[in-house]
Amino acid sequence: MSFKKNVGAISDYNAVHQNIKEGYVQGLIEGNLELILSSFHTDATMFGFFEGALLGGSIRNLSEYVKQYGPAKNMTSRIDVLDMTETLAVVRLELENAACGKDYTDFHALIKIEGKWRIVSKMFHMYG
Repeated sequence: MSFKKNVGAISDYNAVHQNIKEGYVQGLIEGNLELILSSFHTDATMFGFFEGALLGGSIRNLSEYVKQYGPAKNMTSRIDVLDMTETLAVVRLELENAACGKDYTDFHALIKIEGKWRIVSKMFHMYG
């Protein structure tokens, strides 16, 4: 029996983690939309409940959030890479004290295109 080893597992894990931390999370902390969007594929989508109402569509909807709430200077986060293959990854992201003062759980689906990991889908839950 033959088993295929994912020889890039640790470097891919680190690259996925870096994409979320240094792009998306740092962009939220700074209120920097360009940095946030650098983590996403241009056609990425997001869906979740914000203040009890379903919000969905293009990831560009984040621009309104950033404009309204600005930087999240006191936000903390935890990134868990839940599973991955050579080209796909699923991440759970816990955010406490986001710019709007609420906590979130995000699930991000990423794909590796031309050697770079990009988020293609974001689902989120806003707490209280």
